[in-house]
Amino acid sequence: MAQKGVELDRETFSCSICLDLLKDPVALPCGHSYCINCIQSFWDGEDEKRIYSCPQCRQSFTPRPVLMKNTMLAVLVEQLKKTGLQAAPADHCYAGAEDVACDVCTGRKLKAFKSCLQCVASYCEKHLQPHCDSAPLQKHKLVEPSKKLQQNICSRHDEVMKMFCRTDQQCICYLCSVEEHKGHDTVSAAAERTERQRELEGSRQNIQQRIQDTEKDVKLLQQEVEAISRSADKAVEHSEKIFTELIRLMEKRRSDVKQQLRWQQETEVSRVKELQEKLEQEITELKRKDGELEQLSHTEDHTQFLHNYPSLSALSEATHSSSINIRPLRYFEDVTAAVSAIEDKLQDALRDTWTNVSLTGTEVNVLLPQPESTTRAEFFRYSLHITLDPNTANTWLLLSEGNRKVTFMSQQQSYSHHPDRFTGWAQVLSRESLTGRCYWEVEWRGGVYVAVAYKNIRRAGRGDDECRFGYNDKSWVLRCDNNSYEFYHNTLKTRVSGPRSSRVGVYLDHSAGILSFYSVSETMTLLHRVQTTFTQPLYAGLRLYSINFGTTVKLMCDNITVVQPLLF
Repeated sequence: MAQKGVELDRETFSCSICLDLLKDPVALPCGHSYCINCIQSFWDGEDEKRIYSCPQCRQSFTPRPVLMKNTMLAVLVEQLKKTGLQAAPADHCYAGAEDVACDVCTGRKLKAFKSCLQCVASYCEKHLQPHCDSAPLQKHKLVEPSKKLQQNICSRHDEVMKMFCRTDQQCICYLCSVEEHKGHDTVSAAAERTERQRELEGSRQNIQQRIQDTEKDVKLLQQEVEAISRSADKAVEHSEKIFTELIRLMEKRRSDVKQQLRWQQETEVSRVKELQEKLEQEITELKRKDGELEQLSHTEDHTQFLHNYPSLSALSEATHSSSINIRPLRYFEDVTAAVSAIEDKLQDALRDTWTNVSLTGTEVNVLLPQPESTTRAEFFRYSLHITLDPNTANTWLLLSEGNRKVTFMSQQQSYSHHPDRFTGWAQVLSRESLTGRCYWEVEWRGGVYVAVAYKNIRRAGRGDDECRFGYNDKSWVLRCDNNSYEFYHNTLKTRVSGPRSSRVGVYLDHSAGILSFYSVSETMTLLHRVQTTFTQPLYAGLRLYSINFGTTVKLMCDNITVVQPLLF
């Protein structure tokens, strides 16, 4: 009863605005009391209306009342504080819309501190005290405040569901276990929880292991990003240095050529002008002599004419114009031709080298596998401009049309000796190396070997399997003819089944170690896939063979054409 009286006193002497004990209390004309600061702030918000009201009874006052501190009430509040009256709970201790409220509190409810599964109720700290003091209540299961306690009550029997039916996989009460769930596999909810808890712990361990593994992958990828950045920065720095040196060298050569041309120009012009001056002096002398002779020709005195004629008729030796070699405007065309030749060679070298630079720089070897394409259009995104290398072509093969067509000839071609040339087998490799993801197609009639190989595959030797596509560890090849497909690598033969088609697609994902061959028609059918590790850049290759005279083959690698009309 004493406790209840204290509660009544607390509510009586509390400000209804701040919900705390009155501070410097003032009384309104209606009789309600407030903290002076609270009611002043409240009325400040009503200044625009010019009407001031009591927050509790809503009685209006005009004009704004002049408030004076209620000294008696202030003294009373201070005395009550000394006798044990406590401040009202702070506003944040009361339950809001999102909080679990105490089921025992009346009026404005406090936040629940715990929920009891046996009582199916939630309690604030004050009303939870009996569960701490009473021995029987101490056995109850207390959990964090929950709004879902009613879900623990059986809707049929209004009992706490302490059982679990494994047959129906649902929580039930004891009455359910002896009625509609009679004969079912039932256990206590605690036992089922223990079982599920073990499963949960196993799942958590698996998840945590996956998290650790994924974090390792993320760390590896971050290291890969840093390595890529370092490598790219180093490559940029090196390239800048090389190109700067090349530009400096080109500038020097340009200056040297310009200086040499200007020196030659001055020399030639000086020589020509010197000769020109001599000729102009000779013209002047001849004109003077001609004037004297003209004057002599008009002399009427025969004796005087004969006396002066010997001295005037003698002429100095003339400069023959035939000795002057005038070239028809071709003075420095040999220099222009030489510079143009250098330009052509530089362009060819840069174009060939840049193709390899672009191929090796387009793909980064990341750690995650890339999904393989499924449609022909997707594969063609990886189609590259590939040419055949004439230095690798067997002498029975003729390359033409910009090294994008090869013909199997009846006579050997007069190729110059080159260490990269295949001498024993009718084979040829592409000029460009293949890294990253690449795709090309082979159109054939009669038969062809479609291959990829490392550059260091042996080239010389008739009958030497180290040079033959598919018969060593440096090459992979699919043999296609009218009757069957066969795959070869390191002399191991694998028979391949699949629909016959005049076109075979080849897909390479170098970094993932994937080499796939497809039968191409209206759809693409996988014939054979290799999963390995490629340790070097690869080169597209083919070997021509014939069963019947006149067999022809076309290899389409971004429109490369291969023709094999004759028997090898």
